[in-house]
Amino acid sequence: MNCSISGEVPEEPVVSKKSGLLYEKRLIERHIADYGKCPVTGDPLTMDDIVPVKTGKIVKPKSLTAASIPGMLGMFQNEWDALMLSNFALEQQLHTARQELSHALYQHDAACRVIARLKKERDEARSLLAQAERQAPLPASAATANVSALSNGKRVSEDGDMGPGSKQMRPGVSESIIAELTECNAALSQQRKKHQIPPTLAPVDALERYTQLSSHPLHKTNKPGISSIDINLSKDIVATGGIDSSAVLFDQTSGVILSTLSGHSKKVTSVKFVAPSNVILSGSADKTVRIWQGSEDGNCDCRHILKDHTAEVQAITVHATNNYFVTASLDSTWCFYDLSSGLCLTQVEDPSNSMGYTSAAFHPDGLILGTGTTEATVRIWDVKSQGNVANFDGHTGSITAISFSENGYFLATAAHDGVKLWDLRKLKNFRSFELYDQDTPTNSVDFDHSGSYLAIAGSDVRVYQVGSVKAEWNCIKTLPDLSGTGRATCVKFGSDAKYLAVGSMDRNLRIFGLPQGDASMES
Repeated sequence: MNCSISGEVPEEPVVSKKSGLLYEKRLIERHIADYGKCPVTGDPLTMDDIVPVKTGKIVKPKSLTAASIPGMLGMFQNEWDALMLSNFALEQQLHTARQELSHALYQHDAACRVIARLKKERDEARSLLAQAERQAPLPASAATANVSALSNGKRVSEDGDMGPGSKQMRPGVSESIIAELTECNAALSQQRKKHQIPPTLAPVDALERYTQLSSHPLHKTNKPGISSIDINLSKDIVATGGIDSSAVLFDQTSGVILSTLSGHSKKVTSVKFVAPSNVILSGSADKTVRIWQGSEDGNCDCRHILKDHTAEVQAITVHATNNYFVTASLDSTWCFYDLSSGLCLTQVEDPSNSMGYTSAAFHPDGLILGTGTTEATVRIWDVKSQGNVANFDGHTGSITAISFSENGYFLATAAHDGVKLWDLRKLKNFRSFELYDQDTPTNSVDFDHSGSYLAIAGSDVRVYQVGSVKAEWNCIKTLPDLSGTGRATCVKFGSDAKYLAVGSMDRNLRIFGLPQGDASMES
């Protein structure tokens, strides 16, 4: 009889009461101590279930190989051969490990040399750039009384005067500028009273049939994502700001990239056209704003680099005169700039806003500025006095986008909890859209140029027909996010709402509109 574990004749046989199987005592004791169950049947087993079997004392016969000297010599020879083979295999493994270690050390040394060389080149480039900035000539157009011009976009006082707390003195918004803003406001308000919906505006039934017309990979694959979009409506040129720290100008009509604006060191958070002067503004997380001058051949040159903010620049908005613009930053300030000189006329601080601004937009008439904060508050400012005249509370999370309607009465604000519509005449919220779940923020909101439609971007893009304070705002089209990221980051209406430009967290700009056949019949 053989042991059920080793298959050999046991020296101290024992048998299980439960299964009746025979075991070697030392083997079954060890197995029960380790596992507590029968090795064959798997049933629970203890030493109390084991019964010793009494056998007569016998002498185990020696194996044939160990019964003679030639047999023992053969056994020793076999063991020696096995030992030599094992030793040879170990030597081979050691040799291979040494080669791999040598190769890894060589690669590490080469990488360290490359990193050191790149750091040296970076430091030399920074030194040359700083030297070039110091030696750059001051533009004559920026010269004003008691204030120097710009040095590479950063204002420097000729006599070194600094304001309280070592902050630069600003010339302020002069009476002539206020008069210009007031005159523009009066003219636009008068025009708005006679405003009519243009006959070329895309009708509701056309928007209901909108689908994706094209998708264009504009930005880099290693840092995908489009954070901002603006459109030059007169030329159908789309500007996109990317996570890859560049801005791209794209001709929507021909489907051609016109120019790539490189220079920012971090993601581009906002891009804006100043259409009549062929100027593009870009703001970045690198705390700077760049003014780009376009040319007829499509190339753009950086005219100014503005360094007045001390934290990420989150938003840029252009005044209706196209002579001034405002930037908003996470440093809890917004700056009012003269476009031609790049001079910061005033920098407005908000002591009650400790976390900074995330969005900004001018009212269509130009005397009101709206800003969104990280603390879920929308602040309304009088541009002439730079005073905070109203606050809108009620959102949850940072204000991601704000948009004024062309009718001058409605303001749409987007935040983590959805979109709210505000009546500027009564300063109150009259409608809210909670479109997505609590983990999906609303990233963008935009009225079309006629004020007839409202687009909202989150996990998809939804287009609403603008109603009134009492009338319903109906959702006329829902466009899915085709990027696969589940996050549409920005949306903008094209001319006469004939198409929608959508950016998301992949590298593609998507154009939605009527298919070619439907567009021909519509026209």
